[in-house]
Amino acid sequence: MAMKPADNSTTTKKHRDFVSEPMSKKSVKALPGIGDVRGGRLEDKGFDKAYVVLGQFLVLKKNEDLFKEWLKDICGANTKQSQDCYICLKEWCDAFL
Repeated sequence: MAMKPADNSTTTKKHRDFVSEPMSKKSVKALPGIGDVRGGRLEDKGFDKAYVVLGQFLVLKKNEDLFKEWLKDICGANTKQSQDCYICLKEWCDAFL
């Protein structure tokens, strides 16, 4: 299912901040949809930086369903959380890759 880019009225400040600049060494917790709890679970499994999650996103060929299922399985993200993270990474890739 293809997602259209989110407009500013429907995105969070966290989302806008994340997609507006290079990823650098941002914590996984900087990703929209990923807070302290899910971020901690991801860190425990070796996904400590946002760019490591981006790597998984790319390994899954930016496939929305596969990525959201992976996020649900690895850290317990719900539908909204996984959707927020997917949209953010997709928009970041569109802007920087």
